[in-house]
Order: sequence, then structure tokens, then C-alpha cells
Amino acid sequence: MSSRRNRITEAEINELISKLQSLLPEARRRSSGRASASKLLKETCNYIKNLHREVDGLSDRLSVLMDTMDTNEAEILQSLLRS
Repeated sequence: MSSRRNRITEAEINELISKLQSLLPEARRRSSGRASASKLLKETCNYIKNLHREVDGLSDRLSVLMDTMDTNEAEILQSLLRS
């Protein structure tokens, strides 16, 4: 298989960077055009890390909440979360 087939064009990279920028809340708020690709990738990594921390925090809070519930309430909540 030729390595040429796996190459991505500059236009494709620019399109992917643009799509990524549209997904990041901080990048969308920025009114001054496009950020550099490296800055955008750093922002993406930080955003994902923050999302992980937020999920961990919410999971901890949910565990504490479920520990205070009786069995029926906890089962109802678990069934709602699975839906």
C-alpha cells in the first residue's frame, strides 16, 4: 500500500481544524478568527481533561446521593440513568 494514499491534504486538515474549533466552547467565543492548529489542539486537550474532571465530580456526587437513598429510590434512579 502506498503511503500517498494515506496522506491527508492541507485542505482536509484545515476543514478538520475548523470543525474542531466549532466544537470547543472557548474557541467559539473567540471573535478574532481562527487560532493556530497547535493552540486549538492544546485547548481541545484541556477541554477534554476538564470534562473528565467534571464527570468524575458528578459521579462522586451521585454516589453520595445514592448512598443516602433507600433501596427503592436508588433502584428508580439507576433505571432512569440506564434509559
